Amino acid sequence: MKLYNPEEHDCAFVLNIVWTNTMTNFVPIFPLGIVVYPGEQLNLHIFEPRYKQLISECVAEKKLFGIPTVLENKLGEWGTLVRIKSVSKVYDNGEMDIETEGISIFKVLEVVKSIPDKLYSGAIVHYPKNIEGRGNAELMQKLISSIRDLHKLLKLDKAFKKPDELLISYDIAHHAGLSLQEEYELLGLMHELQRQEYLKRHLAKVLPVLAEMEQLKEKVKLNGHFKNLSSLDFEL
Repeated sequence: MKLYNPEEHDCAFVLNIVWTNTMTNFVPIFPLGIVVYPGEQLNLHIFEPRYKQLISECVAEKKLFGIPTVLENKLGEWGTLVRIKSVSKVYDNGEMDIETEGISIFKVLEVVKSIPDKLYSGAIVHYPKNIEGRGNAELMQKLISSIRDLHKLLKLDKAFKKPDELLISYDIAHHAGLSLQEEYELLGLMHELQRQEYLKRHLAKVLPVLAEMEQLKEKVKLNGHFKNLSSLDFEL
């Protein structure tokens, strides 16, 4: 990924890539320290002037924008194209609450830091072929069951927004206890089977640790309390 050099292109070219809807390799970007997956419903509060401008223009012209992930204060190469479903509220100071939906994954090829008359930045992006679908249905059901076990151990009450038979890896990834780095790594996997295997390895590593911690918590609770224990028969 490289930064855009305005000396290499004239202003007419820049305006063209910004405003020509037929150009699919340029998107205005809204970098965030989160991972957004295709199909994900994301609510955002818009308050910075540059992003108020970006969102206002996207709403007026029915354009999409990109959310590349920021990791450790650095812009990652992977991100997700999103569409604005609705503007829930506009405040007196121009701030907005919006509802968005993830559409497709992109890889940043070139960052356009400065765009004439714009406060926001953009990027030249590539859309890699992404094999979605349900992958291995049996494995998916095991993943769903493991995540429910995870939530039980964590004493969480969370429900999926789709029937089990319609769930794919993107629907369950945020429920699996992944770190931001791990969610980002999953974003870069372009096949459903790869994503399922990634979640399988993660859950196989995390669940036993949590189960042991839960047992330890129960042992600690017993400390200092009267215990009702059966005697053991053994020979002296």
